[in-house]
Amino acid sequence: MPKLPHVALFVETSRSYGRNILEGVIDYINEHGPWSIYLQPDGLDSPPPHWLKGWRGDGILARINSAKMADAISEAAVPVVDLRFAIPYLGFPAVGIQNCKVVELAFEHLSNNGFTQFAFYGPHHSEVVGIDLRRDFFKQLTVESGFQCHFLDVSNHSFTSWDEEQERIGNWLKQLPKPIGLMASNDSLGQQILDACRRVDVLVPEEVAVIGVDNDELLCRVSRPPLTSVDINTRRVGFEAARLLGKLMAGQNAPDEPLLLPPRCVVARESTNVLATTDRELALAIRHIREHACEGLHVDELLRATGIARRSLERGTRKLLRRSPKQEIVRVQIETAKQLLLSSNLTAADIAKKCGFHEAQYFSHVFHNKVGVPPAKFRKQNKD
Repeated sequence: MPKLPHVALFVETSRSYGRNILEGVIDYINEHGPWSIYLQPDGLDSPPPHWLKGWRGDGILARINSAKMADAISEAAVPVVDLRFAIPYLGFPAVGIQNCKVVELAFEHLSNNGFTQFAFYGPHHSEVVGIDLRRDFFKQLTVESGFQCHFLDVSNHSFTSWDEEQERIGNWLKQLPKPIGLMASNDSLGQQILDACRRVDVLVPEEVAVIGVDNDELLCRVSRPPLTSVDINTRRVGFEAARLLGKLMAGQNAPDEPLLLPPRCVVARESTNVLATTDRELALAIRHIREHACEGLHVDELLRATGIARRSLERGTRKLLRRSPKQEIVRVQIETAKQLLLSSNLTAADIAKKCGFHEAQYFSHVFHNKVGVPPAKFRKQNKD
């Protein structure tokens, strides 16, 4: 019988991010045969276990967060895949997220709600490379779109209390121009922003619309209002990391570059459920599009339903959303199709009908044109 691989998993179980990675590892093991697993429920900053020195295992998957852990894992002299990117120049193969794509989804979501003023809350000069990338790329997208971005860094100094830090954030929020779309670099910080808004009576989403990253269900639901977030599909990260480790343990060469995977989608909740406009007629027209686009809505039907003049509607949507009413209808149809591809087993033909397309072939053509890949390939690349 072939030797059973002995694998150590140094992935925190205290956060949903780590638990979702472990779910992906389990998916891989269920598909490709058993591993003998060492996993001890732990936090991200837990020290290396005493037994690691002299361990005779076959591979390690780790969210390496300290030089001490990195040294201990290096001394084990087995194939390693890093899932953290916190320690530079480790030399281990790594699997992570395309942070630029994460930011694109967040910025696009806020822009689609009509925001022209933006803010970002997160660490600067973080120990984790990807977090800095989120901040820098959000600023780049904002500037390229002709807008200004406001920043508040997560406090790097020790504050004496949570209330002190929330007061600092609240004072910043009160001074921001309104309405404004704000991206937090993760859901924990997004929840912190929402708490600070409540403390200083800043309305969410009417004055500040907030989007986080990770789609941590617990944090998003405990937030008031519930937090919109980018689902970065950490379960797939775990699966691909396990796949890579399997190849390394089989003697294949390590890739030259980290494997970076795209995020899944934006999961919209109440914290961004707003249109940044004072034009009530226009807001009602756009809401009508978003509620009825998948019923095969045509612009003429929209004009009759809302009573707004064609010229006013065209001018208003282009100013607020930077696209025509027809383009907004198609955007809503395609976004709905993406959600159905990821959350259901419906055929492309069934999804086409649900999204208001009369022909599956035309749906596939439009989807490919807008997304860059056919529906079937999108589902395969992104579904758990």
